[in-house]
Amino acid sequence: MYKFIVVTDPDSAPGFRLAGVEVMEAPGLAEAKQIISSLLYRDDTGIVAISEELMPALDEKMQEKIGKTYRPIVIPIPSRCKGIERTSYMERLLQRAIGYNIVIRR
Repeated sequence: MYKFIVVTDPDSAPGFRLAGVEVMEAPGLAEAKQIISSLLYRDDTGIVAISEELMPALDEKMQEKIGKTYRPIVIPIPSRCKGIERTSYMERLLQRAIGYNIVIRR
């Protein structure tokens, strides 16, 4: 069975743990890069959710690998601080996952 793992900062980690998710804490970008790199090559990893603030840790080679591989699926977790329109974000995730653009209406 594949694991769902969240990579996030130490402040957000307890919330994910309360939800029952396996969490790996990354206090900084260097630690995040090391953790994410190791998760990409594990056989038991199915989905990796990464805090959006840690995404700059991914270099071009790592992003290319993420784009080409079907497992693990890497999903950025949007930051509460940034002004992202959640609907368009979810549409992009769905399109990447299934290959079709699905429009979400309210």
